[in-house]
Amino acid sequence: MNALTHRLRLDPWIPLLTLMLVAVGLVMIYSASGPRAQATYDSTWHFALRQGVWVGLGMMFLLLGTAVNYHHWQRLAPVLLVLSAILLAITLVPGIGLSVNGARRWLGLGGFTIQPSELAKFACAVYISSYLSRYGHLVAAGVSGAIFRPLLLIGGVLGLILVEPDLGNAVAICAVVGSLLFVSGLPWLYIGGLSGLGAAALAGAVYLEPYRLTRLISFLDPWADPTGSGFQVVQSFLAFGSGGLTGVGLGEGRQKLFYLPEAHTDFIFSVVGEELGLIGTLALLALFALFAWRGLAISRAAGDSFGRYLALALTLMVILQALINMGVTVGTLPNKGLPLPFVSYGGSSLLLNLFAVGVLMNISRTPTPRRRRKP
Repeated sequence: MNALTHRLRLDPWIPLLTLMLVAVGLVMIYSASGPRAQATYDSTWHFALRQGVWVGLGMMFLLLGTAVNYHHWQRLAPVLLVLSAILLAITLVPGIGLSVNGARRWLGLGGFTIQPSELAKFACAVYISSYLSRYGHLVAAGVSGAIFRPLLLIGGVLGLILVEPDLGNAVAICAVVGSLLFVSGLPWLYIGGLSGLGAAALAGAVYLEPYRLTRLISFLDPWADPTGSGFQVVQSFLAFGSGGLTGVGLGEGRQKLFYLPEAHTDFIFSVVGEELGLIGTLALLALFALFAWRGLAISRAAGDSFGRYLALALTLMVILQALINMGVTVGTLPNKGLPLPFVSYGGSSLLLNLFAVGVLMNISRTPTPRRRRKP
C-alpha cells in the first residue's frame, strides 16, 4: 500500500479516516434508529440499510472525485453555482419540492430524497476558491469591486437557502467563504464590516422566523421550558450525563427510546455520548481532528493556489459542520439542524462529503512544482 500511495501521491490518511467515520456512522445509525424503525417500518434495520445504499453510492462519488483532475471543477465553477441555484429554486415550487415540518429543502428521487443545499455548499466552495486563486491579490489589496463581486453571487444562493428555510447550511457556507477571504488577506476594515453585516443579517433571519427566536431563547436557558422549546437540548444533556466515562453500552441507550428527537440524524452525537461515554465522544473528536490535520496538510502541499484554497474550503466544509453539530448537542450553540458529517443518517450530506473527500485525494496527487534555481 505504501508503494502504491507513494507512486500515486495519494494521502493515505484521508480515505482511512473517512472510512472509519462512515463505519462508526453505520453502527450508530443502527443503534440510534432501531426503536423508531421497528415502530414505524417493523424492522430495526430500515434506516441502517438505507444508509448502506447511500454509502455504496457515496463510494462511487469518492472514486469519481479522486479520478477527475480537480482543475476541471475550476472551469465548471460558474456552472455549478448556477445549477445549485436552479435546484434550490425548484425545491421552493409547491408540488415539486418536498415539505417537512414547514421547510422545503428536498427533492424526491425514486423513493429517496436529495437536498440541493448540499450541492450549493460544494458549488460555493469551488467558486470562491476559483475566484480567489485568480483575483486574491485584488481582494488582499482592498479593491471593493473584487471583494463584493463574488459575495453578491454567493449571496443570491444563500438567499434561496434561507427562503427554504435552512439557516444551518447558510451559516456553514458563510463560515467557509469568510474563512477563505480571511486567509486570502482581506483587509481588517472589510472583515469588520462584513462581520457586522453578517451579524445583522443573522439577527434579521432570527427575527423574521419566530421558531428561530424560540430556539435562541431555549439555547440560553433550556431548563426554562424542558418539555417544550428546550426539550431536545435537555434530552441531549441527559444522554451525555447518563453515559459517564465509558457509556451504558452500545445499543443500551435509553434516550433514543422516543425521548431524544432526531436521534439518528442531528443528535446522533448525543447517542454516542450515552452509549460509548466520554471515551467514545473523544475518540470521535480525535477522528475529526485528524481529518482536519490531513486536510490542512493537503492544502499546504497543493501544487497551485486553486488547489490550496479548494482543499482548505472542503476541509472546513466538513470540520466546521462537525463542530456546529457537536456544539448544538452539548448546548454551546443554538440548534441549526445540521447533521454530523459521515456519521448522521442522510444521503445528500454523505454523498457530497464523500465526493469532497475524493476531490481532496485528487489534490493530494498533484505534487508541489519545484522552483527553478536561479542561474
